[in-house]
Amino acid sequence: MADFSYDPLATSGSWKRSRAKIGVYAILVLFAAYYLLPLVVIILNSFRDLPEIAQNGLIALPRSFNLKGWYDAWNTYCVGGTCEGVKGNFFNSLRMAIPATIISTAIGAINGYILSKWRFPGSEWIFAGMTLGVFMPGQIALLPWAYILGTIGLTNSTYGLILVHTVQGLSFTTLFCRNYYVNVPDELIKAARIDGAGFWRIFRKIILPLSPPILIVTVIWQFTGIWNEFLYGVVFTSGREQPITSALVALTMNGTNVREYDVMSAAVLIGALPPLLIYFFGGRYFVRGLTQGAIK
Repeated sequence: MADFSYDPLATSGSWKRSRAKIGVYAILVLFAAYYLLPLVVIILNSFRDLPEIAQNGLIALPRSFNLKGWYDAWNTYCVGGTCEGVKGNFFNSLRMAIPATIISTAIGAINGYILSKWRFPGSEWIFAGMTLGVFMPGQIALLPWAYILGTIGLTNSTYGLILVHTVQGLSFTTLFCRNYYVNVPDELIKAARIDGAGFWRIFRKIILPLSPPILIVTVIWQFTGIWNEFLYGVVFTSGREQPITSALVALTMNGTNVREYDVMSAAVLIGALPPLLIYFFGGRYFVRGLTQGAIK
């Protein structure tokens, strides 16, 4: 007959583990609330009337619901001398981030393929030189890029920012792809060479089908970094050519004494929307791709 007698040691150990879990979750909830509070405040203020914000303060529960701040931020608010809202700057960022992400990821994949599977004398030095760019601050490249963009006639242009972000992103994309491809078995490449496959056929038929995890990681990393980048946008562009991040700073310095916090909050959310959507819908793929690359 089974013995269902009470075991005080087991019960005590289970209670201690439960208390430890509760403590860990409580700390995590506190940190999450601390970091999410600014976002919550901005979201609430974007739907509140300006008189209500002025009367009750920035941190308060909403008593009204209004989309006027969103409409004004998108269509009519004055930014950088023009009163057309931030929609033009938003599309500038799209026109900049999407091509720069695609091009830098594609070149990084080819670089990683070459440096991992078609090694040649000095390839390790080239890889070390390229990855050095990961640790170099962007401010160092301002003067060289100013000279290059001025020479080729791409100053104050979205195309100039595409070139800058494509080149600046090659260090990261090459590093990611090379470290992923180095774990692809060399036997696959050797067998393909014996069968007569060349450089591009091996890349298309073997490397690319194995690449979705790391390409997803690279695309998310590049798009988010390019979209949120501020320094190059504010230095190399002005007015209607500026990306959304630069326009948001200009919006806060419009020279008026009245701060339209409802419009400003809506504009900030418009600028943050693409990275937030990528986080919510692609965050799990980002973590999964990093994990697969680590244990492949």
